[in-house]
Amino acid sequence: MLTKIFGFNSKTMTLKKEIMGGITTFLTMAYILAVNPSILSDAGMDSGAVFTATVVSAVVATLVMALYAKLPFALAPGMGLNAFFAYTIVLTMGYTWQFALTAVFLEGLIFIALTLTGLRQKIVDCMPLLLRRSISPGIGLFIAFIGLKNAGIVTSNASTLVSLGNLHEPAVLLACLGILLSAVLLVRGVTGALLIGILVTTVVGIPLGVTHFTSIVSTPPSMAPVFCQFEWASILSVDMVICVLTFLFIDMFDTIGTLIGVSNRAGMVDENGNIPHLKDAFMADAIGTTLGAVLGTSTVTTYVESASGVNVGGRSGLTSFTAATCFALSLFLAPLFLSIPGEATAPALVLVGVMMMHDIRKVNFQDYISAIPCFICIAFMPLTYSISDGILMGLISWVLIHLGCGKYKDLNPGMIILAILFVLKYAFL
Repeated sequence: MLTKIFGFNSKTMTLKKEIMGGITTFLTMAYILAVNPSILSDAGMDSGAVFTATVVSAVVATLVMALYAKLPFALAPGMGLNAFFAYTIVLTMGYTWQFALTAVFLEGLIFIALTLTGLRQKIVDCMPLLLRRSISPGIGLFIAFIGLKNAGIVTSNASTLVSLGNLHEPAVLLACLGILLSAVLLVRGVTGALLIGILVTTVVGIPLGVTHFTSIVSTPPSMAPVFCQFEWASILSVDMVICVLTFLFIDMFDTIGTLIGVSNRAGMVDENGNIPHLKDAFMADAIGTTLGAVLGTSTVTTYVESASGVNVGGRSGLTSFTAATCFALSLFLAPLFLSIPGEATAPALVLVGVMMMHDIRKVNFQDYISAIPCFICIAFMPLTYSISDGILMGLISWVLIHLGCGKYKDLNPGMIILAILFVLKYAFL
């Protein structure tokens, strides 16, 4: 039954690891339950309604991933995309949040069409195999940076952009302790090392004043204030087209990068770089985005934090089903889940970053014609705080360097077309 429903293979997978993987994935991305309502409320949306919309969209999209794609990835409204929604479209461009939700809805419909036609799969196939293999280490650095930032170990600095945080702060010390504990458990081969690290760090944070428990159970707020709130009057405006295309580019290549990177880490990619059920995974993402807009939240996307569950041992849809179940419980146990501080989930992100560096050995750094674009792809992800920018810059540089060196035969028409589109994207969007 588990094989038929979730793609579970009893010869290579264990029930315990699948469930532990789902719980770990949920805990490392549970911050979105607090962050997404906070960001979208800055755009004038009801934070309680957005919380419920965030949870429901995550549950449905992740269930589609579990039951349809049968892959161990979880989905929720994406970071970066929600910031573009609130701070660019609404607060900078001056449009209503209803206008922004309409853009997200149209993006979702386009994604469904692109997935049904197989175009998203063809885009992946156009990318050089070596560049695809460099995505995983890039994501590793990116999520490690997210973890260090969430923990306060790395902070912003006006002169140097980033610097070491204040090691005298209890929260920062707690995160360092969590990293050390999780690392020791991982090296010793303890099952569920990352999940144990999260839970222990959360408990230790109570006497330090970092973890704050208020209550356990609460009633989910109504989605009525944001449900189906679309603005069709401006659907044909130039700004609407720009917003839809921007959402489209960011979400498409964030998702492609996440699926390729995490699948590489999970060993689910064959020698030709093919990922099983990739089209189905894209459909889960497209359905999640479209439904999320209807419910009242920003673009739903596949989460890079899914790598934490994969590294615990999650390999099938049972992992994502467990994560979806945790999200469903969070509707009623929100205060409990939201009490887990960023300092407790940071160790898992940092150590998953270490694990995802594995594929960097597949890049020959003495072959500069391919090493330079791969390095750009890897470096740009954390430095621009964007998976999609890393992929786009990597592919643009791959094409331009090969053209500059006269290596025309190493390029296919798809690569060149994508590179031209990416350049136009940066020029006009």
